[in-house]
Amino acid sequence: MSWSKIGIFAGGVLFGTAGIKILSSKDAKKVYTHCTAAVLRVKDTVVDQATVLQENCLDIYEEAIKLNEDRAEKENESTINEIILED
Repeated sequence: MSWSKIGIFAGGVLFGTAGIKILSSKDAKKVYTHCTAAVLRVKDTVVDQATVLQENCLDIYEEAIKLNEDRAEKENESTINEIILED
């Protein structure tokens, strides 16, 4: 085993230990809290927008059904009028 590999390993352990201490500090926890709060606010906004979009899609769907029913009714009336005129 070479000294360079041992040095790299020791450096990794030292860096990892220091990283854990930095990531568990009070300042880091404050940053995590603010980031989590921001994510929760974004989640609420996305859920609200999804609800609005879903409601709009439902309205469009219902209007499309009504439009097709009206169109079919007009076509039936026109067919009935043609039959009456032919007799």
